[in-house]
Amino acid sequence: MSDASQQTQMDPRMQQFLEEEKRKAVFNEVVAQLASVCFEKCVASPSSKLSSYEGTCLSHCALRYMESGQVILGKMQGH
Repeated sequence: MSDASQQTQMDPRMQQFLEEEKRKAVFNEVVAQLASVCFEKCVASPSSKLSSYEGTCLSHCALRYMESGQVILGKMQGH
């Protein structure tokens, strides 16, 4: 068996592990994007504590961001 054919026949456990790691990486990227977008939108000048407005804004922003992602994912999956 050649090296190329051995590489295409990956151990199913290794393949599952790699897929899970990829999902984790994508999730972490989404969370980082969410934090960046919402922080830029809601926090005018960083300090040691969030104001009431900033906390509410961040919560609403995160919720909208997640809901938008679900809608997009649903459309991509054909739901």
